[in-house]
Amino acid sequence: MCGRFYVPENEPEETIVRIIEAADARAARMNEGGVARGEVFPTQTVAALAPNRQGKPEAFPMRWGYRLDGGRQLINTRSETADEKPLFRESFAHRRCLIPAAWYFEWERRGSERIRYALRPKWDGPVWLMGIYRFEEGQRLPALSILTREAAPEIRFIHDRMPAICPPEWIDDWLDPRFPAKELTSLNQPMRFEAK
Repeated sequence: MCGRFYVPENEPEETIVRIIEAADARAARMNEGGVARGEVFPTQTVAALAPNRQGKPEAFPMRWGYRLDGGRQLINTRSETADEKPLFRESFAHRRCLIPAAWYFEWERRGSERIRYALRPKWDGPVWLMGIYRFEEGQRLPALSILTREAAPEIRFIHDRMPAICPPEWIDDWLDPRFPAKELTSLNQPMRFEAK
């Protein structure tokens, strides 16, 4: 699962800085405010990388969460069944995105106590959260949902689900709708974690 992630206010990673600045500029042109930094919550506007009309990766502002009937928000989508469900099938096949972050948060329950962990893969650089997006009636920004998968073995004691994370070398494949999405969302990556 992924209910919070973190983008540092003073991000040292140049790739994330460029994406955030470009998404911010696009949001400003649309009078949609800026993209979230620091601890990012559902329903906020986030910076995402997605193909432009020419199929090249470009930064876009997107709102985190599909709006459902009754005002509910769907912030996560199970990658294992996304290609089977009518709500996600089209996006999973054709509208994929990546959300850059430094790490994501998850909470371990120990009786009445909840311990928050910051989690990320063991590689250096941005964490690329895999997402899908759609265009919703009456909304100027696309809505995104972060894909989840079964948690890596070393973090299952915290939660049994985790976001699907894209290795940097597969970014172009994930954003290319010709590449089968399911093959990429189930990759096992060694994870590191610390209590925050």
